[in-house]
Amino acid sequence: MLERIRIVLIGTSHPGNIGGVARAMHNMGLADLALVAPRCEVITQDSISRASGADHLLHQASVHATLEEAVADCTLAVGASARSRTLPWPMITPRELADRLPGECQQAASRVALVFGREDSGLTNAELQRCHAHVHIPTNADFSSLNLAAAVQVLAYECRMAWLSQADAAPTPVDDDEQATHEELERYFEHLERALIAIEFHDPAQPRQLMARLRRLYLRARPEKMEMNILRGILSATEKSAGKKTDSAS
Repeated sequence: MLERIRIVLIGTSHPGNIGGVARAMHNMGLADLALVAPRCEVITQDSISRASGADHLLHQASVHATLEEAVADCTLAVGASARSRTLPWPMITPRELADRLPGECQQAASRVALVFGREDSGLTNAELQRCHAHVHIPTNADFSSLNLAAAVQVLAYECRMAWLSQADAAPTPVDDDEQATHEELERYFEHLERALIAIEFHDPAQPRQLMARLRRLYLRARPEKMEMNILRGILSATEKSAGKKTDSAS
């Protein structure tokens, strides 16, 4: 299970923090580290020193230009958020996340991304809207700021505890229906927006958070690959029908 969990850091600005994250991951048996548009060098004396023997994770970390690239093959993405947002998203605690992990990691193709934002500003609304759910660490309200490595350590610990609990539990049947990946969902959202524009239901000039709300709906529903194919087929038929009506009207 642990090998199917990816830690994703976006816009990290201090090499030492990346090293500290590598140490926290290695402590808990995690090894998949992805960096999105880091604002600093990854391999420095400071990052190696802070990694304290886990610097091999720094050398094998993948680097991506965008969050979409980093989580393209993931079937679940959870963003770490300390702030409430104007458009509420499903919010879970670290323990609730851990309870979900055994089921989420059953299939060989499953990948779970735990996404962390910048040290100074966290994740943007757009980045959070690309996650199925948000996880909030319930810190002291009077002193809620967590160092990046400390936040990763908390979630990595919960991941390990879930893995240890799974090792002691009876095996559960594996569901043969694979979840849609993040990349497949993003292609669907692009297709959905095109179709809604074609039938004049969606006006990009006056979006009214329509696509954000639909994104939240489908991410909450967790569609499977087959369901995604059906939905894409419906959209294609809708576009075709809309095109015929346009042709007949002209």
